[in-house]
Amino acid sequence: MTEQAHDIARPPPAATSGASVKQVTPAPASAFASILYPPGLEALQTDRADEPECFVDLNLDQVVAAVVAKRDEGVLRPIFYSPCRHEEIVRYRQSVFADLEKPDVFKLFPAFCEAMRSVRGNLDYAQKISYRSHKHTVFLRAVRLYCESVDELLRDLQSVAPRSLGLRNLLGYLDTYVRSGAFGQLSKETAELREALSKLSYGTLFRGDKVTVRKYAFEPDYTATILERFAKFRETEIEAPAPRKPKDEFSLNHIEEAILEFVSRLFPEQFRRLDDYVARHGGFIDEAIARFDREIGFYVAYLDYIEPLKRTGLPFCHPAVSVSSKETEVENSFDLALAGKLVLEKGTVVRNGFRLSGGERLLVVSGPNQGGKTTFARMFGQLHFLAGLGCPVPGTAARLFLPDRIFTHFEREENITNLRGKLEDELVRLHESCKIMTPDSVIVLNEIFNSTSLDDQVFLSTRVLQQFLAADAIGVCVTFIDGLSTLSEKTVSMVSTVDPDDPARRTFEIVRKPADGLAYALSLAQKRGVTYEQLRKRVQP
Repeated sequence: MTEQAHDIARPPPAATSGASVKQVTPAPASAFASILYPPGLEALQTDRADEPECFVDLNLDQVVAAVVAKRDEGVLRPIFYSPCRHEEIVRYRQSVFADLEKPDVFKLFPAFCEAMRSVRGNLDYAQKISYRSHKHTVFLRAVRLYCESVDELLRDLQSVAPRSLGLRNLLGYLDTYVRSGAFGQLSKETAELREALSKLSYGTLFRGDKVTVRKYAFEPDYTATILERFAKFRETEIEAPAPRKPKDEFSLNHIEEAILEFVSRLFPEQFRRLDDYVARHGGFIDEAIARFDREIGFYVAYLDYIEPLKRTGLPFCHPAVSVSSKETEVENSFDLALAGKLVLEKGTVVRNGFRLSGGERLLVVSGPNQGGKTTFARMFGQLHFLAGLGCPVPGTAARLFLPDRIFTHFEREENITNLRGKLEDELVRLHESCKIMTPDSVIVLNEIFNSTSLDDQVFLSTRVLQQFLAADAIGVCVTFIDGLSTLSEKTVSMVSTVDPDDPARRTFEIVRKPADGLAYALSLAQKRGVTYEQLRKRVQP
C-alpha cells in the first residue's frame, strides 16, 4: 500500500546588521519558550481578544485586517491588539524582525508555517473520519510532515546563523529537541511504519456494484501492456494541458474508505502496529514548537504586508523606545493605512516628521482643511501603537515613548441609542478619558467640539487641553483655533502648508512653525472668490 492509503539616527544595537557571523552557539534548550517574549518574561503575555478602542480612529483596524487576511486570524489578532509597555520585550521583537528582514532568513518561516498548517489540517481532517484505518493513515502522514518540517527548520536555521536572541534560543531548543531520544524514536518509528505499509500489495475485483478485496496474486500489470500497444497512436506535438490543482490524496470517498478497511483485515499485523502507534503518539507536537508556530506568524504577516511598500522606496525603521523618556522624534514617516491604499493606486505618499523635546508634550496642528492634518494625527497614534508591538515603523529614524494607553477623540455621528446630543456625547467621552489617563498615556485629538459655536469651542478646547497638559501626557491636537498652539510652554505649533504660488493647492506637508492662520484665510478667500486678483477681475470697468 502506498502513502495514498538608541540614537535616533541609528537603530537599536540588536537591530543592526552587516557583520559576518562565523559561528552561532545555540542557547540552552530551557532558554526558549516564546519568540514574542524573552526568557523569564513569558508571564507578561496579555493577549486581548477585543479590538482596542483607538483602532478605528487610527485606521489600524484596516491595517490589521489586511495583515491577517487569509491567515489564522484567531491567533494573530490578539497579538496585534496587545502592545507591550516593556523595553526588553520590544527590543527582543525588534531583533527578531531585523533577522527576518534578511531574505535568506525570512524564506524559512513561511515554508515552516505552511508545513505546520498542513499538519494541523491533517489532524483536523482525521477527527472527521469514521473509518479507523483511514483515520490512522491520515494521522501517520501528519506525524511524518511534522518530523520533516522540524528537521528542515533546524538545518536551515543552522545554515543562516541568526543573530537575534529569539532565533538563537529557538535554534538551541530545536538542536536539543531533535537530538532527544523521544523525537529520534518518533521519527524512526514513523519512517519504519510508512515503509511497512507502502510494501503492502492487494487487488480489487469489480463485479457490478460489488467490490472484492484480496491479496495481490502476482497478476501481470496490464497498464504497461496497454501503453505499449497504443504507443504508436500517441500525439507528441501537442500542447501539454495546464497542471491541475493538487488534490488531497487522503480525501477518500466512502467506497475507497471501505476498501482500505478491508485491506486492514488482510494485513492485521501491520495495521495493529498502526493502531498502537496512534495510541502512543496522540500528543506528538511539542508544546514550545506549537507556540512558536503560532507566534512566528505575527512577524511573517507584518513583513509580508509592508514589503510592497518598501519596494516602492517607503522607509521603515526600528525605533529607539523608552518607558521613561518622552523625548520623541520621527523622520520621514507616513500613515501606514493610507500608504497601503496609495501604493495600490500608484499614488504619492507624503512623508512628515515631528519632535517633542524637553518639556514639550503636545503638538497642536493647524492649517487649511484637507491639508493632511488628520492623516498626521493618525500617523502619530499609529507610530506609538506599532512601536509597542515591536514592529518596524514608517520612517527613516524614530525615537518613541511606550504609552500605557492611547486615547483618541475623532468626530463621530450622533448615536440615537444613548439619548445624548453630539456635544454632550463628546463631553462625556472626553471626561471619561480625563479621569483614567495617566502621565504615561498618549492622546490624539482631531477637531473636537465642532458641533458648537466658536466661543464655546475655544473655551471647551482650552479646558480639555489644560487637563491633558496637567497630566503631563504626550499627544497631538488637530484644530483650526490658532490660539491653542500657544496655550502653554508644553505646546508645539505645527502647520499644514500650501503651495506659495497656488494657495489652494495643499502640499500635505506638516511643518513646525507658529500658526498665523494666513494660509487658511487665503484658501477660504479664494474659495469664496474674494482674493485681491479675483476682486479686480470682477470690478474691472
